[in-house]
Amino acid sequence: MRLGASCALLGLLFLTAFDSSECLQTVVRPDKGSMVTVSTALPDQCAVCTVSGVNDTLTSCHPSLHLVPEEEVKLLFNCSQPIEQAFTVTIARTIECTKDACSPTTVETQPSILTEFSRTFTWELKAPEKTLVGLDILGEGLMETSQPCPDGSQYSVTTSKTSPKGRTQYCRGGSETRLDAPNGAVVSLQVEPNFESVLFQTSASPLKGRTMAVSVDSSTTVVVSRDPKEPECEVCFVDGSTRVCSPIEKTLTNDKNISLEFSCLKPQDVYSVKMKKKIECTQSSCTPAAGKIDPDYFTDFKRSVTWDISVPERTVLTLDFPGGLEEMSGAEKCQDGHQYSVSTTKSEGNIKTNSYCKGGTVSHHLDLLGATTVTAEVPKGSEVDSFAVKAAPRGGRMMSVMPDPDTIITISNVTSEPDCSVCMNKKPNQICKPTVLTLNIPSNTSVEFTCPQPQDVFTVEINREIDCTEASCSGNIVQAESLLFPDFNRTFTWDLKVVSTRAFQLDFPEPGMRQIPNEETCPDEHTYSLITYLRTGPATIGTFCKGGTVTTILARYKGRISLQVPGDRKLDPVDIKLNVGPETSMVAILKVNLPRGVSDTDFITANYPGDFPDNQQMQWDFTVPGMHNYTVHFHDHTAPECLSNEVEVEYQKGNKKVTKLTLMDSQPQHAQGNFNMVLRNCETNRTLQGLTLNYRVSVMRSGHPVLCAVDLTERQGVSLQVEKVGSDPFCEMSVNSKVEKKINVAAGTQASLSFLDCPNEDVRLTASKVIGCQDRTSCSATQLTVPKLDSCLPMPLHSFTWHLKIPKDSTVDLVSPTGSLKQSLPDQECNQSVSLHVAEGDGFPVGDFCFNGMVQKVQVHANVSVTATVPDFSKIREPFLNVSISQEIPETIINRVSPVASSPNLLATPNWPLGMRPSSTVSWIVTVPSQYEAQVQFVNLTQPKCKDRHTSISVKMLGDEEPLMSSREDEQVEDNLTVTRSFYLNMSNCIPEEGHFGAMTNIVLQKKSYLLPILLGVAGALLLLLTVLAVVCFITKKKKKDKMAKEASIYIGKGNIFRPSDTHFSKTRSDNDSHVYASIDEARIYGHLLADSSYADSMPDHFDGGQVDTYNTFTGPTDPGLPVIKEPDYEPELDGFTTFLDPSESFLPPRPRTPIDRQDSLGFQDRRMLDNTLYTFKSTGDINTIRLSGVDMEPEPPTILEDSL
Repeated sequence: MRLGASCALLGLLFLTAFDSSECLQTVVRPDKGSMVTVSTALPDQCAVCTVSGVNDTLTSCHPSLHLVPEEEVKLLFNCSQPIEQAFTVTIARTIECTKDACSPTTVETQPSILTEFSRTFTWELKAPEKTLVGLDILGEGLMETSQPCPDGSQYSVTTSKTSPKGRTQYCRGGSETRLDAPNGAVVSLQVEPNFESVLFQTSASPLKGRTMAVSVDSSTTVVVSRDPKEPECEVCFVDGSTRVCSPIEKTLTNDKNISLEFSCLKPQDVYSVKMKKKIECTQSSCTPAAGKIDPDYFTDFKRSVTWDISVPERTVLTLDFPGGLEEMSGAEKCQDGHQYSVSTTKSEGNIKTNSYCKGGTVSHHLDLLGATTVTAEVPKGSEVDSFAVKAAPRGGRMMSVMPDPDTIITISNVTSEPDCSVCMNKKPNQICKPTVLTLNIPSNTSVEFTCPQPQDVFTVEINREIDCTEASCSGNIVQAESLLFPDFNRTFTWDLKVVSTRAFQLDFPEPGMRQIPNEETCPDEHTYSLITYLRTGPATIGTFCKGGTVTTILARYKGRISLQVPGDRKLDPVDIKLNVGPETSMVAILKVNLPRGVSDTDFITANYPGDFPDNQQMQWDFTVPGMHNYTVHFHDHTAPECLSNEVEVEYQKGNKKVTKLTLMDSQPQHAQGNFNMVLRNCETNRTLQGLTLNYRVSVMRSGHPVLCAVDLTERQGVSLQVEKVGSDPFCEMSVNSKVEKKINVAAGTQASLSFLDCPNEDVRLTASKVIGCQDRTSCSATQLTVPKLDSCLPMPLHSFTWHLKIPKDSTVDLVSPTGSLKQSLPDQECNQSVSLHVAEGDGFPVGDFCFNGMVQKVQVHANVSVTATVPDFSKIREPFLNVSISQEIPETIINRVSPVASSPNLLATPNWPLGMRPSSTVSWIVTVPSQYEAQVQFVNLTQPKCKDRHTSISVKMLGDEEPLMSSREDEQVEDNLTVTRSFYLNMSNCIPEEGHFGAMTNIVLQKKSYLLPILLGVAGALLLLLTVLAVVCFITKKKKKDKMAKEASIYIGKGNIFRPSDTHFSKTRSDNDSHVYASIDEARIYGHLLADSSYADSMPDHFDGGQVDTYNTFTGPTDPGLPVIKEPDYEPELDGFTTFLDPSESFLPPRPRTPIDRQDSLGFQDRRMLDNTLYTFKSTGDINTIRLSGVDMEPEPPTILEDSL
């Protein structure tokens, strides 16, 4: 009971000890046989005191207090914390039992004692051996549980006072009304404050333990054992009248229908069961075929089941767990208590053990080699899962191997697996090796492994020897992808040897190699190492990975380079070039290209972390990028004890003086330029630590920008562009102090440019110029030349672009200053250094051109940009193109071409091969020489699906009204078309719905065939000759008849006059035929009529000579001032262009055919001839014909000038 006033008075006594917040004073009298203990877990804040003396003036305070049974005592509880939570009360009693009764017979919790606190009642049971004590609960029953009870009352029964393993907990609200416990058991009840009283009825009876019926077959051994620390419980073996007992362990083998008696109620709490079963296998089967046990066999005991599985040699054992297993590490435990372990015993006695848990997804099948033991740890109340056991002959692995010439393949066993061997050839000549097999004959060899997974046991080394002369080596260090042993760990080695005074040189491709510590592996798992053989032994130059700064290694005389590649890794080697190097005294020379920007590169000496060889030296040649500083830092080194000479570090730049330092000296800092570093060792005391060095070379930018002031105010229309094209992140460009990735200096402006650590190859300078006019009359012809740029620009000009802007009703004419252009097309590429890219104003390509081709002129009806690309613009002095502005053309583009007969003549549509612009047209005016004809071949044609309009391809000869060919996208195009003279080729695009329109045409020139005209000419000549002969015969006969009828006088300018009757001739006219003339010189006959002729001066004044019967024919006037009248063969006017419209719809008439020479036509007469008897010429001017015939001839077309197009 609480006594507030007394508590307040007594509390004053404890103010110095406690800051009392609560106190309780009560009188307690424990019952007989009860041991009451009051204690607190807070001795610094709480205390329980006994109060006595007159007027309660004597107090004695303790953190724990034991009360004497049947003795009344006044207690004072004082605590700064709540009293109910600060103190615990334990009330212990003993129940004494004989073999058949207990005292007291009724047990009740003392309801009135310290009800304000949580209390724990305990009853220790004492009874004779093999006596069972029973506690009947009067009232509500109990139920077994492992959780705290919700009403705060917790029952527990512990079978041993000293061991907590046999403890069972209960809560109220169940059906269990009796608790049985052996001697020494403790029953306890923990209740909350103010808990009601509980009654027990006690009893005693002889202990009857648990009895089990067991049968064990001959292949099974069962061991039932008890830990000596557990409560005593005897197990007895009863077979008929035989009874054998043991307090610790009992082994059962081949025992059927026997009884096991336990002297305790719950032997499963103190005993565990180990079962061993045997499974015997042949190479094809196992007996039994599954690992399983009776599910009711010792189900409530903790069991350990072991299956010993024996197999013959070269047999694969397969264990199949239907539920699957998950492999665990040795320290891990399975959450459900089911733990499997699989141990395989090798022939040499080693045991390999793996642990698993149930229900995993990693392993369903276990393939094992050799005798195997499977152990399953099973908790109480759980079933043992069975597994299938299968045996089969060990499936070895066979492959066919053929070494390359000068190659040795070594297969080595690197594990302790003795049951797997490697064999060569087939039975009966098979040779097996358990450790190493060497193949060096370049022939097909059968290799067999006696285990199914030899890649886990063996490694493969593929070695090749390369011998070098004084000038060259027999091969390079490269290993192509090989199908040999792809899933094995492989080591490729090359043994190198040169003349003893020389070095072998290894050149690595870009981006070089990176040195790593010798014990590490490269990230791509392709690890290279280099060893050189010295007189003192091998020295490891280093271990290297792809992608670093080392570009070349030179090593002396003899060495080995190796490449390690793990199994299942695709071989991706570096192509290392091997050459014979110069003479050297160095162990090795490493050539290093340090990267641009900020970097730290580590290097180590030979054999690091081992000792560098005595009296040897090693060299590094460093190439430092321009505008960069370097610093050398030794951050890990050991100095040896030198017996002779000293350790030195030498630095040298070019031909400058060598600087010698020690390991302890300050190394170069913030220096510039390429340098060499040589490490020289002394003769060391080998019983002590030798020379080692691990150092770092740091590189950073020097920070000296290149400045350039650009002034474009004097260069009309010119602008500059500078763009970063390299991957160097340290290149920094700025314009007017502002950092930019791309610089654009506009036309007519000034700018200050800065370039920091920008190599010329990482930046690109381009320039452009705008050329334009307002109307065609003000547009003058111009030449495309590159203006001079500011000389301070550090990089060369990459390209120059001219933007040609013209009026809407005009056309840009582009003509090469060399006479012609060549379009770059497949099989017709430009191999010149000058390249001209022509595009329309919006960037749509027209084509790429160079000089000296078949393109005479390019006309574009749009604004045009021309971009020239030249390796060195400073060497170009001539203009790139001549540009003029002409009148508008109906097409988008017109090309004038003159094909040649000696090479392909390819014509391609603009933007080939991607396709023309929609609704655009392009034409080619093709000049065909008069003695040739053209074959038009469409070698590559793509047609779109048109959304609006149609595509069109037309071929039309100049001067003709009708085209030779016209085709749309839905029509078939002629593959080969013959054109006999110059012609137009026109193509137009539709508005495509899908696809694009593009064509490539080949023009092939062939000589014309003149066989038929020659035959017709010969026939005509023969006919004319026959006609002339007939006429001559007729005239001669007629003249003879007329001469006989009358005489004629002959006029001679000078000489004697004779008569016909004179006999001056030796022969008469009739006799000598002097009157017959082969031809008559009309000038002699009609000379009197030529007195006033303009040709008088050209004729002779007199005639000298005798009588001549033959006269020369008249050849015309001989005045040398007269022109020779000669017209060329018919050729169309090529500069005149006719569209493919009908003549009535075109603004130009069609080109006429040229007739035969006009002076030879019967329908024309030369106006220069006189209308007189001779019809001589009255002047020496050009031919001026008049038409005499009335035949309707084709009118001559007017001349079409180029400007009219």
